Amino acid sequence: MQLTSLVRIDDFRWQIPPRGGQRVPVILFGTRKLIEEMDDKVAEQATNVAKLPGIVAASMAMPDAHWGYGFPIGGVAAFDPDEGGIISAGGVGFDISCGVRCLRTDLTIEDVRPRARELADLLFEYVPAGVGEEGNLKLSPRELDEVLAGGARWALERGFGVPEDLEYVEEHGCMAGAVPENVSETAKKRQRGEMGTLGSGNHYCEVQYVERIYRRDAAEAFGLREGQVVVSIHCGSRGLGHQIGTDYLVLLAKAASRLGIVLPDRELACAPVNSAEGKQYIGAMRAGINCALANRQIITHLVRQAFARLFPSARLETLYDVSHNTCKLERHEVDGRTRWLWIHRKGATRSFGPGHPELPERYRAVGQPVIIGGSMGTASHILVGTAEAEQRSFSSASHGAGRTLSRNQAVKQWDGRKLLKELEARGIYVRSKGMRGVAEEAPGAYKDVDEVARATEGARLADRVARLLPVACVKG
Repeated sequence: MQLTSLVRIDDFRWQIPPRGGQRVPVILFGTRKLIEEMDDKVAEQATNVAKLPGIVAASMAMPDAHWGYGFPIGGVAAFDPDEGGIISAGGVGFDISCGVRCLRTDLTIEDVRPRARELADLLFEYVPAGVGEEGNLKLSPRELDEVLAGGARWALERGFGVPEDLEYVEEHGCMAGAVPENVSETAKKRQRGEMGTLGSGNHYCEVQYVERIYRRDAAEAFGLREGQVVVSIHCGSRGLGHQIGTDYLVLLAKAASRLGIVLPDRELACAPVNSAEGKQYIGAMRAGINCALANRQIITHLVRQAFARLFPSARLETLYDVSHNTCKLERHEVDGRTRWLWIHRKGATRSFGPGHPELPERYRAVGQPVIIGGSMGTASHILVGTAEAEQRSFSSASHGAGRTLSRNQAVKQWDGRKLLKELEARGIYVRSKGMRGVAEEAPGAYKDVDEVARATEGARLADRVARLLPVACVKG
């Protein structure tokens, strides 16, 4: 991206002032290096978002932002329903409620490294992964509707996990206001065999260890220490969420046309939050959120089973579960006034700061855990939300490294089998259904995750707490 078209606010914030139909400015977060590496499409898409009705304050892009469908991935925007604010499927993403659950263990890297290869094999056996991959859990239509209404609570009631898990999951594991009836039969049919599965693409189940602690107070609150083993589970709502997005793009586009909303890009199909179509999509989206929360809860149970085979007395506790493809109604202070706003976060993670009433009591004094995932062979980071993020980004932060190369470009540059051997030589054991998927997710196809974490901290969106390094990884 050319910096000549941007106005520099400080070392970590850049602005595109309002022009050409923009209702608000665009704010890009990142270091000079990260901004220069962003494709121009990020600025174009964020500018288009800034033209939508009811947008508040700014259209934003996180330090890991890259081109997406409609909104850039890493895009954040708030809309006021009392001012005609809209909801857009392109601002949520097709993998509704894709997110990361992090589990802390009482194991150390010294315990796990000698058995890392065995652990990778067991996790690959227990956690189904890959395109269209199904698990052992087959749900009836009635049971799936119960999942869409109950989320992780449904999974817990059926023996997947422990009650303590839900205290550390967004919405305590269940998104209120879900309407399973608003989800098509096609979407439901796609999901009946996919609960408890990772899916494909950049999804993973990764065993990691804490290589470095940055903030001791937050690390203590999160129960983290150097050398400790953790597990990160990255997945979402699978085929159901994708089908919801596909179905509602058509409905929302018709609503925009009917209501006279001029779309700067047809991928930004939307409807006012308070319209019939907007409410219908919200009910379906919330059902998709519950699907993802239940999915990660079931996978948590499967991970515990796999670990128990090698480490029978090990404890795996949920540190936090946070989504990064959602739209939620939240209270935020804007220009000295508290307002209820619909916050689109697409490839961006919520990052509530210290004292927020929605946080678990254990974390409330320091802030919300924020997880920035790497890509198979690179570091990941755990951060903590800041008070400043409320004013700067509607309490939002980066969610990952962000792609620099498309999947097709990555396949041309890397060979999956060779990459696996290189990673194994470094003591990282990766298991995947196919070699193309490994090549697509090559670490070199992504931005420098350490730079993204540093920029996220520099922009005061979240503070770094711990740096994690991988040991074993199951790829989708």
